[in-house]
Amino acid sequence: MSMFVCLPCYNEERSLPPLLDQFAQLIARSEEPMRLIAVDDGSADKTRQVLQDRAKEMPLEVVIHERNRGLGPAIVSGFRAALRRAEKEDDIVVCLDADDTHDPKYIPAMAARIHAGADVVIASRYQAGSKEVGVPFMRRILSHGARWVFRLALPIPGVRDYTCGYRAYRAGLLREAMEVFGDKLIERRGFACTDEVLIKLSSLTERIEETPFVLRYDKKRSPSALPLMETIFATLKLLHRGRLLRRHAKRTVKAHRRARGQNDGA
Repeated sequence: MSMFVCLPCYNEERSLPPLLDQFAQLIARSEEPMRLIAVDDGSADKTRQVLQDRAKEMPLEVVIHERNRGLGPAIVSGFRAALRRAEKEDDIVVCLDADDTHDPKYIPAMAARIHAGADVVIASRYQAGSKEVGVPFMRRILSHGARWVFRLALPIPGVRDYTCGYRAYRAGLLREAMEVFGDKLIERRGFACTDEVLIKLSSLTERIEETPFVLRYDKKRSPSALPLMETIFATLKLLHRGRLLRRHAKRTVKAHRRARGQNDGA
């Protein structure tokens, strides 16, 4: 089995070198083939040059958005590139931030859970052993508030951290999600897209697990791209229509699976 790691990047020229150094060490000792897929989402700095230079030294594919489209489209581009290369349903697709706040050292533990039967594994800030270092107060308030509101309004079994984008996915699940939802798998451009994709994937599987990790916001070298008020508004909007979104997703999945079964039996 192979692993594909998606890195959505926007103006991360300072954060990428130390992060890619960590990946080079991880790839060297990994028992499974690992390939990085970095999406330069219209960066205005030297992000693209940093990626292209490092692609000459390590298994790194660079996907380029000529203009900034937002986090949601960048993640989708990474997923599509990974699925083009994934040959087995049990291959693993990992997505994490490119600002060096998500340490790659947690990937083997996340992959082990996929191998053990999970479809999605979330690097969670709210499990025993987790920690947040250097996170600004208002950002902590936003993430902790979203956690409780989501758990009350849109509970997903096994999930405490709805907003962290550091996740591992079974390739077969992502492939089915792409078939079911197509371009609507992630419709939001901003940071609320991480909540949206989790809600939609929960209509496909109940095998979603979490593993603890330490969020190292103190290592972030680039200015935060999180528009606080815009993210709060988008999250509230998602919550407002979340139950409808989940019901629609489940109906879409059911219809897709029924049609696929009929075709398979034809």
